[in-house]
This record gives sequence, C-alpha cells and structure tokens, in this order.
Amino acid sequence: MAAVEKLQRCVVSQTGKHTASLVFLHGSGDTGQGLRAWIQATLHLAFPHIRVVYPTAPARPYTPMKGALSHVWFDRYKISQDSPEHLESIEAMCTTLGSVVQDEVHAGIPKSRIIVGGFSMGGAMALHLAYRCHPEVAGVFALSSFLNKDSIVYQAVENKGVHLPELFQCHGTADQLVFHEWGEQTSMLLRKAGMKVTFQSIPGLNHELSTTEIELLRSWILSKLPI
Repeated sequence: MAAVEKLQRCVVSQTGKHTASLVFLHGSGDTGQGLRAWIQATLHLAFPHIRVVYPTAPARPYTPMKGALSHVWFDRYKISQDSPEHLESIEAMCTTLGSVVQDEVHAGIPKSRIIVGGFSMGGAMALHLAYRCHPEVAGVFALSSFLNKDSIVYQAVENKGVHLPELFQCHGTADQLVFHEWGEQTSMLLRKAGMKVTFQSIPGLNHELSTTEIELLRSWILSKLPI
C-alpha cells in the first residue's frame, strides 16, 4: 500500500490546554500559510483550548485552468453545479486529509472535539471529508462553497441518517464565482436529506472572506467546542 502523502500545514497553537482542534482548508490556488496570514491580519482566530491547523493542498494540474498547476484539493471538470464530480481526485484527498484528522486524534483529541471546514473549494472538500469519512466530528463549516447537484455527499447523508454534525454556511450575495444561489441550493438539499444546516447570507460580499463571517464563524465554533 502506498504511503499517504504528508501535507504541509501551518498551525496556530492554543494558548492553554489543548482540548479541541479546528482544521481550516483554503480555497483553490491558495495555501494554508496564505489563509492563516489573511485571518491573522484581519481577525485573530486563536483560542485558549483549540489548535487551528491550516493544511496546504498539493500542486496538481487543474482542468478549469487548462491543466496549469495549482494548489487545489481536487480537480473539477468545470466550475458548475451541473458538472459531474471528479471522484478520483476527491477520494484520494479524503484519504490524505484523513491523516490530518488522525494526527489530532493521536494527539489526544477525540473526533467529537474536532471541527473541519474551509473557504470555497476548501468548504466543498470539508463536506466530503466529514460527511462521507469522518461523521463523528463536532461540526463542519463551508464559506462561499457549493456541492454539485449530483454530489455523492447527498447520498452519503441520506444513508447515514440524521445523526450527523451540524453544517455552518456563509455566502456573499454578490459572489460572481461561486454564485450565492449555488450555496443556498447546497444548503437546501442537505436539509432535505435530513441534516441541520445554518445558512448566513453576507450582503454585498463577493467571493472572499470577511471579518463579519469570521466573527460569526468564531461564535459558532465556540458553541460547538466550548472550553
């Protein structure tokens, strides 16, 4: 069996006793270091008890960029709700990111004290990782993200029943890359499959992170991972 690829990662350590962990996945073309730098410069996402881990996706040929190398969690045939998912690359990354989750477990943190999530493609990847492979986690978040209409995640949610971690979604109303309605439809289909979903629209926000949603995210994280 081939060894699982070890991802580069940036870590913001807890300021006190380590009792919970957060895995935050960047968007396409970014890195864990880049995401961490933005968040640290705008709103200090640090906690007394939660270690925050920012992995970096390996560089791979990315079809929407005509095969140019980019740090993406998986490939896409095109950026569209109607496109089939590139399951081969998604499956491989679920295995690779599973090792990040397991490293936190080996550090003494149960999955029930781990949250996974991300921005844009990172949010979509987190949905696959959590609901298909690690449904015991405390929660999942997806910022400016969507799933394809025929995503295998919907089937996985229906098969696992209602006892799944809550999803927290934020999406800008002015997003011109991942349209707001795509995020809303993802939320609607997951609710229809039996999941609890909180969806927050951010007026006027394009395809970017904002201090408003990071503040909302921080409050939600603390509700799921109290000290």
